Parts: sequence; structure tokens; C-alpha cells
Amino acid sequence: MKKTFIMVLCLMLSVALLAGCSGTAPKTTDSDTIKIGINYELSGDVATYGQSSVEGIELAVEQLNAAGGIDGKKIQLVKYDNKSEPSEATALGKKLMTQDKVVAILGPATSGSFKATIPDAMKNKIPIASGSATADDVTVNKNGDVNNYAFRICFSDSYQGTAMAKFAVTKFKAKKAVVIMDSSSDYGKGLAENFVKTFEADGGEIVAKESYVSKDTDFNAILTNIKTKKFDVIFIPGYYNEAGLIIKQARGQGIKAPILGADGFDSPTLLELAGADALNDIYFSNHYSSLDKDELVQNFIADFKAKYNREPDAFNALGYDLAKFVVEGIGRAEALDGESVQKSLASTKGFKGVTGSFDVDKNNNPVKAIVVVGLENGVPATSEKLASN
Repeated sequence: MKKTFIMVLCLMLSVALLAGCSGTAPKTTDSDTIKIGINYELSGDVATYGQSSVEGIELAVEQLNAAGGIDGKKIQLVKYDNKSEPSEATALGKKLMTQDKVVAILGPATSGSFKATIPDAMKNKIPIASGSATADDVTVNKNGDVNNYAFRICFSDSYQGTAMAKFAVTKFKAKKAVVIMDSSSDYGKGLAENFVKTFEADGGEIVAKESYVSKDTDFNAILTNIKTKKFDVIFIPGYYNEAGLIIKQARGQGIKAPILGADGFDSPTLLELAGADALNDIYFSNHYSSLDKDELVQNFIADFKAKYNREPDAFNALGYDLAKFVVEGIGRAEALDGESVQKSLASTKGFKGVTGSFDVDKNNNPVKAIVVVGLENGVPATSEKLASN
């Protein structure tokens, strides 16, 4: 018996030594699938952002799985609705990391909900990535430290605010501007701050700065006040819910000045709320334009229309690129664990997407161009790319 035990022990040691001499550990696991979490706003106040993002993600994953997945393994999406609530996003993020054992998480869409999931991502060493969390302190905290496990593929609020101020000066030769901001969100405050700073640095004057809070519906008092002033443009840093109503009421009061905004304008609901007649001379910064003739963009549009029977919006495109960005990162990773995937994503160079090509910088942000979309009767009619940030 003792002799047999020694022989078995020697055999086990030999196998272990052979495995140890074979180089790096294999990056595949026994499972035939790779789990990626989906933590998005599928209901609640900003559901259109989450719904559109997930449609793009699901199209991309469908295509990637048809092409062989990741090293022959199918991508399995574990999808949850955070109901547009940061607290729910936090709970679901933790569940995806600790119970569902995903290797990465896509979402949430909004900066507040995305930031709420960062502490658990850092603690559990699971990368999270958003296509649309634009707040400046998403990937770098207020102390200036990089949140290593937080990534995004969109540009920041500071860049959007700066770009739209410069657009106002160059496009309209604007000297005077009005700002009507959502003071209840970091998004609105960040955009307004950077627009004002840049506009004034270029010699412009902010003749009025008005504010509202999320879910307000009557803006006539604000608009009556600004009508008494002279201005060249209005900048509305906020989401489509309120922006659509502001635009409608402004045009109803006879205010004809160009109205500028940011990516929060990009929703079909903007047209529903404002009406086509009001949506002229409207310009907003965005990540994507369907007017782009690039083959990659046009192929995406055709594939999206074939699956969903309608034109894609920017959040569809961002979701599509986000899924491909993360899957490419997983495919390059040395092992199927959060730390390896984080290192791979952080080293991304030359990613080519429908929302632009980019490298990931030292702060886990993309270096990419911004697009300004112009509306005529509520329909995108012009598209202009501005320089990379």
C-alpha cells in the first residue's frame, strides 16, 4: 500500500511539473461561454439611453458570436435593469461581480449610475466600461487618481462644453450667449461650467444663466426673462426630457436664436416633445452621425436596420462599439480574469469603431474626434467633425 501511494504521488508531481514548464497558464476556462454583465437603464427616467445602448450591444455580440466568439467560446450576456437608479446600479454591479462571476461589465449609461458602481469594481478588480458616462470624474477621481477599473469610449463633459463654445464662436460669430442648465445633475453643471469658461475666454459674454431641475415642465418664466436680453445663441446643457420642452416653449415665445446642446439631446423623444417645427437651428455635440459616409458606419446602419427595422441613434452606435471594445480587450488578455482584462483594455491602440477610431489614454479615456449634428425639422441634416481632444 505504501509503495502504491508513493508511485501515485510521484505521478501527480510529474504532471504538476509538466504543467509548470508549459509557460503561461491557459486563458480559457472549462466553461464554453464567457460572461459579460449588462447593467443598464432599461426603465425609468433615462431609459431610452439604456435601451438604445443595449440594442447596440446585443447586435455586436450576435455578430461576434457568429464569427466564433472569443477563442471559440460564446459570449454570454447577463442582463439587468438598474431602473435609472444609482443605488440599484450599485446593487446589480455587485451581484454581477460576486455572484454571476462576469469578467467585465458594460454600463450604466449615465455618469451618476456608472460612478456608483466604481468602488465595487475597484474592490473586486472587475473592469466596467460605459459608452456614454461623460462626467469628468468618471475615470479620474476628484483627487486626480485614476480609477483603474473604469473605462469609457465617449468624450468628457469638459470637452463637449469646450467644443460647443468654440462652435458657437466659429459657426455663428457669437458674442453673447444664454445658458439654461440642469442644475440637478453633474452632467448639466459640468457642461455649463466648461462652456462658460471657454466662451468668455474667447471674448464672449454670458448675458443670462438660468437653471432648472430634472422633471420640470414649465420653462416660460425663464424664457420670458431671457427675451428681454440680446444674445446670439442659447446653450442648454441637459437631457432630452427637459430640453425638448424648453425648445418647444422657446420657439412658441418667438425666440429664434440657434440653440446648442450636447449628447443628452440625442433621443427620439426630443422630437416627440418639441415637435418638428421647433427643431430647426438646433446643434448638439455627439459621438456619431448617420450622415457619415465611412464604410464602417454605413455597414453598421444597414445591419442595425436589418435587425431592428429602424435607423440607429448615437447610443445604439456607442453600445455597439462598447461591446466590441471590451470583447477585443478580453480576446487580447493573458487570462480570463478581471486584472488581465483591465490591463488589456488600458493598452488599447487603434480601435476602429462606428463612433470613431481611438487609443485609450493614461486616464482610461478615448482620444477621438467630436461630431456636431445639426437638425432641420427634427431630422439630422448636417454633420461636422471637430478636432480630437
